[in-house]
Amino acid sequence: KRDVERLLGDAGIVRNKLKVASAISNAQMLMAVREEFGSFDEYIWGFVGGQPKVNSFRSYKDLPATTPESDAMSKDLKKRGFRFVGTTICYAYMQSAGMVDDHEVKCFRYGR
Repeated sequence: KRDVERLLGDAGIVRNKLKVASAISNAQMLMAVREEFGSFDEYIWGFVGGQPKVNSFRSYKDLPATTPESDAMSKDLKKRGFRFVGTTICYAYMQSAGMVDDHEVKCFRYGR
């Protein structure tokens, strides 16, 4: 509780009490995942079979907000006690971590 109050006073972060509390809780859950799988990396990449999934979208308008993989990730994270890990958030994480390549096929970053 003391950590939550301290962090709520930090102007440099999101100051939503539930999100701050969930960040602390999620860190504890992450430690349990590391214990079980050896690393969070090993666990999280399992949702895409250990390799980046390269999609072939012609337009960013075709990009989905969620996928079966992000649905599975969200469901498993929630089962483990993680919070604020909906399927859309999970898919955004997958994109930012390079687990999926959603660059348009005409983009110079596509497939790299």
